[in-house]
Amino acid sequence: MNAKEKAALGSIVASAGLAAAKAVIGLLTGSLAILSEAGHSLIDLSATLLTYFAVRISGKPADAEHQFGHGKVESVTALAETALLFALACVVIWEAVQRLIGAQTHAVEATPAAFVIISGSIAVDFFRARVLRRVAKATSSEALEADALHFASDMWSSVAVLIGLVGVATGFKWADAAAAIVVAVFICIAGWRLGRRTIDTLTDTAPAGVSERVAAIARQVPGVVAVERVRARPAGAVLFVELGVGVSRTLPLDRVTAIKQQLTNAIRTELPSAEVTITTEPLALDTETVRERVMVIARDLGLAIHHVAVQTIAANLSVSADLEIEGTQSLSAAHEVASRLEQAVRDELGSEVEVETHIEPLPADVLSGRDATAERISEVGDVLSSLAVEIPDLAEVHDVRVRETPDGEIVNFHCRVDPTLSVAAVHDMVDALERRLRRRFPTIRRVIGHAEPRR
Repeated sequence: MNAKEKAALGSIVASAGLAAAKAVIGLLTGSLAILSEAGHSLIDLSATLLTYFAVRISGKPADAEHQFGHGKVESVTALAETALLFALACVVIWEAVQRLIGAQTHAVEATPAAFVIISGSIAVDFFRARVLRRVAKATSSEALEADALHFASDMWSSVAVLIGLVGVATGFKWADAAAAIVVAVFICIAGWRLGRRTIDTLTDTAPAGVSERVAAIARQVPGVVAVERVRARPAGAVLFVELGVGVSRTLPLDRVTAIKQQLTNAIRTELPSAEVTITTEPLALDTETVRERVMVIARDLGLAIHHVAVQTIAANLSVSADLEIEGTQSLSAAHEVASRLEQAVRDELGSEVEVETHIEPLPADVLSGRDATAERISEVGDVLSSLAVEIPDLAEVHDVRVRETPDGEIVNFHCRVDPTLSVAAVHDMVDALERRLRRRFPTIRRVIGHAEPRR
């Protein structure tokens, strides 16, 4: 049994005892105020029984029929309690007015037992309201909070009854009916507060300030460039938050996923009860380069491109790129793909932009192969080393590997160069070495050279 259920069960026992004691004393003394308190406690007993079952149901996990959980069961229970409170208030006010105008006459006795019961009721309501409020705050339980509010109002209405008994004991016969009206007012106030809060929950009213807090948290997360929308609604102990944010469209999917997780963690740190759903919208940022925009276009079309070059020719843009197409496709089909890419680039950058694509075969996803013989690897390695000597600043060829595949030989090697050289200069040197090796051995299909800084 969890803390919520224990608190609700303890409240049931207290309500049953108080309701029975007040009813007996009310009947014996003829006090409308005490009888109204007994009725109030009887309703509280019914309400706490509903609360007990509500907190048990609301704690169940989401299922196929209740995909957002069972949290609103507590709100429905609180709404039923509200209706009972207003019904009791109406009955008490009607009876009290009848007594005040003399339509009905009842002898009221302020007995010692009445003072004891009401005083005891005040003490019990004070302590159980504190316990329920503490548990309700810790568990975000609307039903327990409703009970705590009831018992706090019960305490003050019992104080009014106690004052009425003192008035009756001192000779003011109307004091009992007046105290009953005060009790009814407390009941109405409690019902109004509870009803307003419950209806807000059932109508998905956003908690005050939560949307602003969530938006502020989102703006602090790196990678979030805009907060598009925030929606929040409570359901029992859970706060459902729906958040839409903008991110750069150039980001890869794994980076977008990481931003969403970081944002979820940040929100839950501030709002531990939040159940967060985040959607991202790709946005074109003013800081995007032309190359990035072209890469995004190709990615959205599901195409692989590289060597994107951007030039300005007489104030006009010229864009070129290598487009990888499945090698088994016909030239006609490949040209259609290239034309679609070129048109998409013009749609993005302007119809006057010059666009050229170089079509080349897409490498196989997985190419089966095997290591060449030791003699072949040694032969290729010796030639690589001799060719590297002819290229200034490039030397120390090592880790040479030669693999035989159905498409031809593939050679991998490492070399060391001056660490102060630019990437472009190093690329040209390694590329030159690769071309010379392929001219020496026509059976080599591809050469991959890895440059390392010379120590």
